[in-house]
Amino acid sequence: MEYGKLAAQIGMRLKLEVMESARGFYIGTQTDEGMPVSRESNEYFDTEQQAEAALTDRLWTQKQNP
Repeated sequence: MEYGKLAAQIGMRLKLEVMESARGFYIGTQTDEGMPVSRESNEYFDTEQQAEAALTDRLWTQKQNP
């Protein structure tokens, strides 16, 4: 299991997961209560399946700054 690097910068150890926003799907982190914390991927994906595949196959790029 991988954890968000940007979330770690603010002292949170949160697992990476597929999230959704108005712009599309992305790889990010959220609290146990479902509050978004960080968008970790530079990319947005058109579908949840594309984002899941990118996460699983590590075919995404890590954002360096929030």
